[in-house]
Amino acid sequence: MYQFFAPGGVLSRMHPTYEFRRGQLQMAQAVEQALEEKRHLIVEAGTGTGKTLAYLMPVIRSRKRVIISTGTKNLQEQLFYKDVPFLEQALYGGGEKQVSRSARNDKEIAGRLSVCYMKGRNNYLCRKKLYDLTDRPVLSGLEQIEQYRAIAAWEKTTGTGDRAELAELPEASLLWHKLDARADACIGQKCSEWERCFITEMRRKAMESDIIIVNHHLFFADLAIKLLAEGAPDAGILPEAAAVIFDEAHELEDVAGNYFGISVSNLRLEELARDVENSLQHNKMMSASLSGALGSLRERSQFFFSLLPPGEGRFAFDTRREFLEENGDEFVALNQALTRVAGELEGLPQKPKEIFNFVRRAQEIQVQLGFAMESKDRNTVFWIERRGGGGGSRGANKGAETSGRGRQNVFLQATPIDVGPILRECLWSKLECAVLTSATLAVGGGFEYIRQRLGLEHARESVLPSHFDYESQALLYMPPDLPDPRTAQFTAKAAERIRRLLEITRGRAFVLFTSYAQMNDIYQRLLGEVEFPILRQGDAPKSALLEEFRLTPNAVLFATSSFWQGVDVQGEQLSCVIIDRLPFAVPSDPVVAARVKAIDAGGGNAFFQYQVPAAVITLKQGFGRLIRSLHDRGLLVLLDNRILKKQYGRVFIESLPNYKKTTEMRVVEEFFDVGS
Repeated sequence: MYQFFAPGGVLSRMHPTYEFRRGQLQMAQAVEQALEEKRHLIVEAGTGTGKTLAYLMPVIRSRKRVIISTGTKNLQEQLFYKDVPFLEQALYGGGEKQVSRSARNDKEIAGRLSVCYMKGRNNYLCRKKLYDLTDRPVLSGLEQIEQYRAIAAWEKTTGTGDRAELAELPEASLLWHKLDARADACIGQKCSEWERCFITEMRRKAMESDIIIVNHHLFFADLAIKLLAEGAPDAGILPEAAAVIFDEAHELEDVAGNYFGISVSNLRLEELARDVENSLQHNKMMSASLSGALGSLRERSQFFFSLLPPGEGRFAFDTRREFLEENGDEFVALNQALTRVAGELEGLPQKPKEIFNFVRRAQEIQVQLGFAMESKDRNTVFWIERRGGGGGSRGANKGAETSGRGRQNVFLQATPIDVGPILRECLWSKLECAVLTSATLAVGGGFEYIRQRLGLEHARESVLPSHFDYESQALLYMPPDLPDPRTAQFTAKAAERIRRLLEITRGRAFVLFTSYAQMNDIYQRLLGEVEFPILRQGDAPKSALLEEFRLTPNAVLFATSSFWQGVDVQGEQLSCVIIDRLPFAVPSDPVVAARVKAIDAGGGNAFFQYQVPAAVITLKQGFGRLIRSLHDRGLLVLLDNRILKKQYGRVFIESLPNYKKTTEMRVVEEFFDVGS
């Protein structure tokens, strides 16, 4: 390892902007040791460590099959298209990357890496759906017909079936939803296109690969499918691996919670009815009794979901027992409607293979509906989510993305309160080696919080020194004189302070908020008051806003949670990050509230064990947007002076990098050479 990363080593000769990074070498050595000793490892590697090369190098040397799971598609692409080819060139010289290879122990002879990059199933085309659509008139409007022609032409030439190759296909294409390879409509080996299927091909490549690059959503969706199938050999698409590297591991609890939970919605039932109807009409098998059964299912579903307690957004469903006492008949009627549809389908003579799939889907919805309404599981929080128009379902049922325009969709959700025991049993105890890494895992210099939340008991730990000189590169300003952000006076004073700060920094700033309401309020107050172009999240897609920010001199971007992480703007264009308040999770959110209650009930202190550490990690993510290279320099601002005045403020300050700190505006002006 030393010969590779050290000054004068392979990396220094191959990398055009090489700098020796002690943290990178330490991480590579720690990962290599974890792989050799078959132990778990948690490592915080700050921005600039070069952590992808630090774990890829020992993974390649281990000769084991390793899955690398990332939080974002951007990082997946960086690994596959940039980091792996670079290492391949450095280690083996020249040559194309092999996508797969069957002989797995001849690496020295082949001198190539066998790597595969996998996304969730809904990123891939289902050939059978495309061919079926050819003779089904279900396209609506000129736009869908044009999209269909483009997809049909592309299908003849694509090797992967990955929609990312179709640059002209809109992100929110309704047609793609009818054609993608999501698991819901898949009939597996019974399908006439099984051998040519892009998912089958992807599974084959994965089986032949040394390194498999996925994202957390795919990893946990796959794990949840395998748990449901109780180890059936063909369940899921990811092969067995000796180790898993989780990069951006601070996201694991939320993603795992989504996929180990369930979600039943009016949308999912409507999709089932629509799919059955389309299939029966196509196969000329529709009968009066089946038509009646589908009509009844739609009616019962609509009525049942309309009876659920009123409320906007996400809220706890604490009154399930009372609800069933009052509306038990409607619950039973919906169950009977599902049973009737399944029974009618099972009774069809010479039925096509997809009919068996519809029966399975109807039965699965029944089981999940029963769990959501009647389960007394103490480690589960039951809640309702209402979304307008076409919101998609979460977690294991990421299928339903569209519905009647403007109609409210209702989701019955059940989420594990503590994913730790589930992960301990079905993941950590089964893996030889898991490496969890991120720039933001430690709280107060330790990993107690992340270990507790993820149920990871026995793991080596390491917090690596940063490659950046934060003390000279960044100034953290915490104004002591602003009102408490929970008071009504805060917004006006905060807006005025932001205006003054933007004058000093000449724009070039991200202003990050913990709520849309606060963002919009301050945006309206500063419109016309600030001389620099202001961009606002929601006014354009995220990628377009980022591109505009990079290209517009002195721009200011107002944004909320999705810009707190995974966003990289290097150089002077981003010279300031302002955060309105400490990013505590909304305490009324049903999942947060249930976790708080469970920790307190178990004799813990949820505020210090859960709420503060979670907010610390989010704050570190937000501030992490500013210093992205050794040459970056800039100002960080937290307008919430609870960090100075409350006892828990020290935990935040001790967890942040060693920024230079001030409470005086004068020091901010001097930092930017601005006279008073």
